[in-house]
Amino acid sequence: MSREFLPGQIIAYPYFWAWQNDHGETEGRKSRPTCVVVAVRSAKDGLTHLALLAVTTKPPLSDRMAIDVPDTEARRAGLSDVKRSWVMIDEYNYDIAERSWYIEPDENVLGRFSKAFMMKIAASFGEASRKTGRRISRLD
Repeated sequence: MSREFLPGQIIAYPYFWAWQNDHGETEGRKSRPTCVVVAVRSAKDGLTHLALLAVTTKPPLSDRMAIDVPDTEARRAGLSDVKRSWVMIDEYNYDIAERSWYIEPDENVLGRFSKAFMMKIAASFGEASRKTGRRISRLD
């Protein structure tokens, strides 16, 4: 796979929620807009390691950590067909692009958040990861 992944890109991905994992499920139920928050190509093996955040239209519960997506950012990200959305920052999926069962090599990017908005997401994600860090690995 020669595709390059960049922070802020929005891709279609069958996000696997922590609650689904907790209930014994093994797959994400549907493909949804998902934000690439970290994309690191390993110098050792050339593989692209990804941390992916779910984008949802369902308002987050009070015990969850999320960032409201402004209208301008929704348009940039290719989410203009939804009324309101949030990036969930208190859990993430980890995957390796070149070994993923869920990422198509020729799949189009839906859009991309601005650098300024991604800096806000990344900072909040870092803080949330230190507090909760719910990582769901897609590598089986």
